[in-house]
Amino acid sequence: MKRILDYFTIDGAVGGNQEWFKNVVMYIGGCAAATACDCCIYLALRKGMKHLYPFDVEHLTREDYVAFSMKMKPCLRPRVNGVNKLYMFTDGFGKYLSEAGEKDLFMEELSGTRSCEAAEAFIRRQIDSGYPVPYLMLRHRKACYKDFVWHWFLCYGYEEREDGFYITVATYGELSTFLLKDLWDTGYEERGGLIGIRSRTDPADQSGTF
Repeated sequence: MKRILDYFTIDGAVGGNQEWFKNVVMYIGGCAAATACDCCIYLALRKGMKHLYPFDVEHLTREDYVAFSMKMKPCLRPRVNGVNKLYMFTDGFGKYLSEAGEKDLFMEELSGTRSCEAAEAFIRRQIDSGYPVPYLMLRHRKACYKDFVWHWFLCYGYEEREDGFYITVATYGELSTFLLKDLWDTGYEERGGLIGIRSRTDPADQSGTF
């Protein structure tokens, strides 16, 4: 089983890119805002929520994306320790959605302390419903994940292979594929987690997993 959402590109990049930001604090710590911006663009393109993106969503440009990030900045502002709690993202992004006049969407949190099986089910449900999944990773014991430490990024696909459940994510304008079990097991007590974006008109989840 493989499900990859119909994502978007901007000037050849997969999604947006935090490294485009001209504002110094956003360049260093704007990953949460970038993830929220990418969510809005996806929802505007694929769910018809054009009010979430204040520019021409049919003609995405790097310049408009950078301008959009500065509109998102007050809601998900970079700070000393980063947006390092799930509630900081749901509160901040929720504020932006409210200001944009969005009343149908709501968000759920899945802590990184939950089992990998719970995370897998959560991601599968979201992707199957057509929603990307904001993912926060704090520390990780493996050096291969150094670019994803203390970082928000967006999961937009999964694949069930014989050796496990793989996810496709976008950040810094590039896609990466990871074995979820390996990524989820960070080796640290302090963990991030996942955000589920949902519509109030979506069918209720009946699995009882969450």
